[in-house]
Amino acid sequence: MITKAEQKRFKAIGHSLKPVVTIAGNGLSDAVISELNRAITDHELIKVRVNADDRDDKQATIEKVVGAANAELVQSIGNVALIYKSAKKPNPKLSNILRSDIV
Repeated sequence: MITKAEQKRFKAIGHSLKPVVTIAGNGLSDAVISELNRAITDHELIKVRVNADDRDDKQATIEKVVGAANAELVQSIGNVALIYKSAKKPNPKLSNILRSDIV
C-alpha cells in the first residue's frame, strides 16, 4: 500500500510521463499483459491508456490491468491510469522513480 506522501510524489512524477501501454478494442490480451509486466518491472511507475466505450468498461479494464500486473493504482484521469509496482532490484537507468528529481 502506498502512502499519501508517495501517492503525491508519484502523481508529480507521472505528470510528465507518456503512456507506455495502450489497451484498445482487443482488450487485455496475452501480448498486452506481457508488455505491461515488462514495462512496470523496468520503470516501476507507468501510464496506461485505456480506450473503452464507457466509464464502466474503462474502470473494469483498469482494475484488470492493476490485477494482471500485481500493481497499485495511483491515479486514473480520463482514459489514462497511472500505476505503480515496486521493483525488487530497480535499475537506476530505467526506473521512473529513481530517475526523477522530485522529492
